[in-house]
Amino acid sequence: MKFHTKTGLHTNFKKCLMAGASALLLSTIIPGFAEAASQAQMNAVSASQAMVPSGPWPAGDERGMANTIGTGTWARCAYHLADGNAQSYEVSHERSNTMPMSPFGRPLEYEFTPTVTLPGTRHAFNGEQVLGGEPGAQGTQMDAIGHFAYRDEAWDGESPNPAAGAHYYGGYSQEDVKPTDDSPLLRLGIENVPPIITSAVLLDAKAYLGGGSAMEPGQLITAADIEAMIEAQGLAWRGVLPGDVLYIYTGWGDGWMDPDEDKTYYTMGPGLSRDAADYLAEKSVVLIALDNPFTDPVAAGQFQGQAMPPNGMDDGLPFAIHHQNLAVSGIHQIQNANLTAMAADKVWTSCTIVLPLRSRGNSGSPVRPVAIGAPNQ
Repeated sequence: MKFHTKTGLHTNFKKCLMAGASALLLSTIIPGFAEAASQAQMNAVSASQAMVPSGPWPAGDERGMANTIGTGTWARCAYHLADGNAQSYEVSHERSNTMPMSPFGRPLEYEFTPTVTLPGTRHAFNGEQVLGGEPGAQGTQMDAIGHFAYRDEAWDGESPNPAAGAHYYGGYSQEDVKPTDDSPLLRLGIENVPPIITSAVLLDAKAYLGGGSAMEPGQLITAADIEAMIEAQGLAWRGVLPGDVLYIYTGWGDGWMDPDEDKTYYTMGPGLSRDAADYLAEKSVVLIALDNPFTDPVAAGQFQGQAMPPNGMDDGLPFAIHHQNLAVSGIHQIQNANLTAMAADKVWTSCTIVLPLRSRGNSGSPVRPVAIGAPNQ
């Protein structure tokens, strides 16, 4: 881990804050301040980079790339928070009994209880309860690093469940993480995720790869595609930085409908390629969020056994992106991000805040990410 002196951190943080404050002041008094704001953002990014730690992380780590979060990423956020043109964007979908439901988790079932009145008082109050389902696996949700593990060999599906031989991020074993069937995650649970407050980059794959239409089921976003979108969107000066959140808009999320009547949203979708996952691990991003249900690509008919996983994803790891991000790289994931409004407004960079619930031992959490950034960058 890279350490920095307190004086250096303080000085660089002040530079970032001053850059953000200057952008806010100038935007109110100087017409056509866009070019100056870009320079202010460049200054803030430049000053922040020495403050973001790099791995390898210490033995016993349970945070993965969330170790990058801190003074440096907060400083990059300061620019966007101080931008007088910034707006707040919801990056989640509303949750309900009728939203699209993942086949990999029990469907949610909320019950809305009668209004309660208290004898001898003038109070009346309302509530609801979850009758069943997996809140951390449905809707806009975030995966804990312990959500995925891997074995050395593929299971034949007939012999006893070989979960005891599973390997997890950081070299943890099944015994370390989930020693019994009814055990919570003793390691790598969602409660280990710190508040993710950092800069975010949004890439518009619907425009670049889909030609303005949603990407096709099973279509891959490669490392070369990511670099090309960075260039096309005028972000080559910064690229993807350690500690960034990367949002990728595929257009698949435009098909999120509530009520979910046609039941197709969760059957297929575009996603990342293996070389893209490797690329983003090298870049040390803290979290990846697509507007799709899996992060992985899923071809039409794949779940029905009528199609193989997309090219390069079929060597016993059909969910190779989950494997690489969670079990190998320690990169967090959000599924079903709501990126339509941000993409429409061309909010290519922003400050994002992601706060999963601190549910001890859970493999995931409902999450309500927000992003603050200026339209038409």
